[in-house]
Amino acid sequence: MGRIYQRIGKRGKRTWYADYTYQGRRYRKKIGPSKKLAELALADIELRIMRGELNLSMTEVKLNDFLKEFDEFSKVNHAQSSYVRYKNIFANFEQFLEMRNQSMNLSQLTPKLFEEYKVWRRTTPLNKGIIAKSNTVNMELKTLRTLMNYAIKWEYLKVNPTRGVNKLKVNDARMPRFLTKDEIKLLLDNCGEELYPIFFLLLNTGMRLGELKYLTWNDIEIEQRRIKIQAKEYWSPKTGERVIPMSESVQKLFVELRGKRVGKNDFIFEGKNGGPLTLKLRERLKTISKRCGYPDVTKIHTLRHTFASHMIMQGIDLPTVQKLLGHSDVKTTMIYSHLATDHLSDAMNKLSYK
Repeated sequence: MGRIYQRIGKRGKRTWYADYTYQGRRYRKKIGPSKKLAELALADIELRIMRGELNLSMTEVKLNDFLKEFDEFSKVNHAQSSYVRYKNIFANFEQFLEMRNQSMNLSQLTPKLFEEYKVWRRTTPLNKGIIAKSNTVNMELKTLRTLMNYAIKWEYLKVNPTRGVNKLKVNDARMPRFLTKDEIKLLLDNCGEELYPIFFLLLNTGMRLGELKYLTWNDIEIEQRRIKIQAKEYWSPKTGERVIPMSESVQKLFVELRGKRVGKNDFIFEGKNGGPLTLKLRERLKTISKRCGYPDVTKIHTLRHTFASHMIMQGIDLPTVQKLLGHSDVKTTMIYSHLATDHLSDAMNKLSYK
């Protein structure tokens, strides 16, 4: 026997579904806002099952085959960093299924399975014996939800099996590390001539590393003091195109870089064979930071956190910082909101009429 059930969307929209089992597999079919139509649709499905006349249009696809197909798609259509992130998360999910000795079709994925995956990630040590933090699990769930949306787009699924699977409450997340003004000066004083313009730009524009690596002279309008983060034939920005205004110091740096430009090289920071930057910046940053006395700075993304943090502490509002960083949702920018409160408190503490 099947059943019908109702879901209420974010805007209060009510939708009825038919839920039934066919040949040992569970299916859900979206009907619409009418309960009566849902009852009739389920009755029709059950009658066709009984008569052996049910013909499901969806192509049955094994999960492993779909992941391989998506891997090829992602390799071509996503930035390298996104491709690697997808690959690592899918590897975790496949390991979860292997430990359960499960090999399944896409249509057999259920919300309960993803709920169990959340528990597994929060209780099972994987890489280097580390148990995933709640924030990490939420990010992985978001990625898996995106994956299932592609399955729907490619007509392998009708309903996203992660729908209704809620994020974990985050109470174990650390605030992002950022450099103080003294630490910034130490870094720039010790990074050397080759790395100075790279670190300087990351600290003074908030660009992502990928955006800086693929930055070309066609993206730079020195006189207008604008940096255009825009798509190329071989690369696309993570959250769409945007314009970053230049400060006077950034404009001065680009004037100097333009003066050193050799021939018609396209990339601001050219790598091997005229391609984008290939320096192992993270390893270089870790070495310099350790030498400067703050070995906890191990990620290039810390420079982006530093830009955002100092903008907030200077009193710049969150929506403006969101636009400068290229965050698609202001909730992402909210991780810096505590700095505004702390900074305002410090300002009030300095007030004295004595």
